[in-house]
Amino acid sequence: MKRAILMTVLMVFGLAMFSGCATMTGETAGEHIDDSSIYPQASAIVVEDPDAKYLKVEVTVTKGEVVLTGFVNSTTTDNRIVSKIKAIKGVKSVKSLLKVEKK
Repeated sequence: MKRAILMTVLMVFGLAMFSGCATMTGETAGEHIDDSSIYPQASAIVVEDPDAKYLKVEVTVTKGEVVLTGFVNSTTTDNRIVSKIKAIKGVKSVKSLLKVEKK
């Protein structure tokens, strides 16, 4: 009998801990899924761009906000990448911290 009560208490405590962890991040499951679908699309845009695919460009996505860091060869390339990423479903904003690399 004591064992059953102990197991029940442990299960309730365990469930409470796991449900609390999900809310501690402040991120819903939908937001996480959106970020995980935005990232590969944004990265593909960078890789497929004829002027940026050989340059170092990092893409990070947090709650639908995309941040680009690294180097591009021109502001035209920067603007083109940013406009394509803005068109991805779920993107709330794009912040470009890209620097133009001198040739």
